[in-house]
Amino acid sequence: MTTTTSPEGTRNGGGAAAPRRGGAAAAARNKLQQLLAFASLIVIFLFFFIMSPNFATTSNVTSILFSTVVIGTLAVGTTFVIITGGIDLSIGTGMTLCAVMSGVFIVDAGLPVPLGVLGAVLFGGLLGLVNGLNTALLKIPPFIATLAMMLVAQGLALVVSGSAPIYFTDSPGYLDISTGSIVPGVDFPNAVLVLLAAAVVAAVVLGRTVLGRYTYSIGSNEEATALSGIDVRRWKITVYAVAGLFTGLAGVLISARLGSAQPGTGVGYELQAIAAVVIGGTSLTGGKGTVVGTLIGALIISVLNNGLVIIGVPQEWQNVILGAVILLAVYTDTVRRRTA
Repeated sequence: MTTTTSPEGTRNGGGAAAPRRGGAAAAARNKLQQLLAFASLIVIFLFFFIMSPNFATTSNVTSILFSTVVIGTLAVGTTFVIITGGIDLSIGTGMTLCAVMSGVFIVDAGLPVPLGVLGAVLFGGLLGLVNGLNTALLKIPPFIATLAMMLVAQGLALVVSGSAPIYFTDSPGYLDISTGSIVPGVDFPNAVLVLLAAAVVAAVVLGRTVLGRYTYSIGSNEEATALSGIDVRRWKITVYAVAGLFTGLAGVLISARLGSAQPGTGVGYELQAIAAVVIGGTSLTGGKGTVVGTLIGALIISVLNNGLVIIGVPQEWQNVILGAVILLAVYTDTVRRRTA
């Protein structure tokens, strides 16, 4: 009897149904995790609705969605990395550097807005590519490699900008990417639509492409994936580069929202983005996660931040509560893996 190994599992003539059952079980667990995260979001939303009548207004809900854009975009990208079992601490300052580069391209170099946006997004991909090369080829642990990139990006953002903001005053089309509205008569920011479009693309890539299958496979069992003949290093580099594209996009969105590229921002965004991924059900050990879950996790963080401000909770206690939520999410994932 011949046996063939694939990224999805080991298949033979008598056990072809086993991987399908395993895949179905994994899909069911993912759906359950999404439902639990969504139920948590609803409970939190209802709690703040009861605590304050100003919470569920149309303007405040729009504000919540708007505040989710940057964290959500970063989180969607880093979902790929965490599913492989890696981590990316550079996405916050990397986003800032991409925002600065967008200012350099559009304001300083005078490029058209579409080319400037494309340049900033691709620059984010370059940062991700470097992270991938450091982790996959040089075998530097992802935590250290991306921590180093975080510091490099933070410094370069200050150097390139001269430690001064770059304003997009003469580029109203750039500002419209985030704060404009393509829906006539409706004050609904374009940035939210950009996040949704980016999330759809990411979900398709994860669920329908070879890159997505190998992303899950590497996170589930990197050694078995390599033994099956897959070039794990190449695909890990690709994963980090793809995540970098989302970092670049986040840089565009935050600078378009602020109307300027602020070189001193970015620190701390990576923690909230990673928290959104974990809260949404992606396992820190790899092999499991969904884009939908990540979006729900990002919304939970935004709702918490917004609701706590509305009911008057001090900033220091907001951080304590968010930290407790992250600990609970990680503990839940640990328990789930033990009982799986």
